Amino acid sequence: MEKPGVLRPSTPGGHRAIAAAWLAAVGVLLTAAALYALGSAVAAPLAAVAGLLFASGLVGYAVRHARFVGSLGQAEDALAAGDHGAARDILAPLLERFPGLPVVARASGRLLYAAGDPLSAATLLERAAPAFRRDRTLVVTLVACYAALNKAGDARRAAAMLPDDLDVRLALSWAELVALGGDGNRGAALVAELQGDTPPRAAMAAALRAIAAARAGDADAARGELRAAESGYGGLGDGERAFLGYLGGVALREAGAIADARATFNVAMEAAPGTIGEALARRERSHLPEEVPADQSGSSSGQSPPA
Repeated sequence: MEKPGVLRPSTPGGHRAIAAAWLAAVGVLLTAAALYALGSAVAAPLAAVAGLLFASGLVGYAVRHARFVGSLGQAEDALAAGDHGAARDILAPLLERFPGLPVVARASGRLLYAAGDPLSAATLLERAAPAFRRDRTLVVTLVACYAALNKAGDARRAAAMLPDDLDVRLALSWAELVALGGDGNRGAALVAELQGDTPPRAAMAAALRAIAAARAGDADAARGELRAAESGYGGLGDGERAFLGYLGGVALREAGAIADARATFNVAMEAAPGTIGEALARRERSHLPEEVPADQSGSSSGQSPPA
């Protein structure tokens, strides 16, 4: 689908007309200098023409730069609002034209992760990482990508860029507890130290502690942590609820409550289609044992799954 022109900005020096104006300015200026050396009266007017050409290119440069930065800002706002469609409309043409530009790769990687494609997201974020090694948003998202991809080793490598950041440590705890090759003991120790200072962080920490408790064989503690996580759901967006539902389903599965885990994954999938939480919940539900009729086998727990 053709995108509106205002969503097709370029990098400042990337337009042929700007480059042509500046090259012409240089050529005219050199010609004026040669004529000046020969004492020609035409030199001064030519020098003025060169100045006008350079100024016009500079104006074009500034306009295109403003459009480019403005489009990225619009995409960031759309991402923050959870409007993946609007962010995609802005970023798709930019990524097509400038796949190697770090700022475009960073924003596009964030979008792809949020929309449930951590593999493509990790590729783009790795491309942007050399220019954004201290950018906490990029690092957190990259660690989360590898946790979602079951790559604990890569998650540790990414987390080493900002090892003391709270969100990085939460994402690393997730990788250690859930991803293949993860160190469950290290993950449990990490998350035991973390106290979220916002409802999303507190809920994620509680859900991760539930997974650690379930892995340790303490189903009661796991359900207690899930109730603590659920108590903070009220102020969260649908995407956050879906992701926490995925974590809750993992905890219930590890506790042996397969029917409750399936139900929790289903709730997470319905909460926010087209998000990373929905994609992960769908994947984990597909790995559960086949559901059996209720008259043959019931839930391993009498409690209902978290909402």
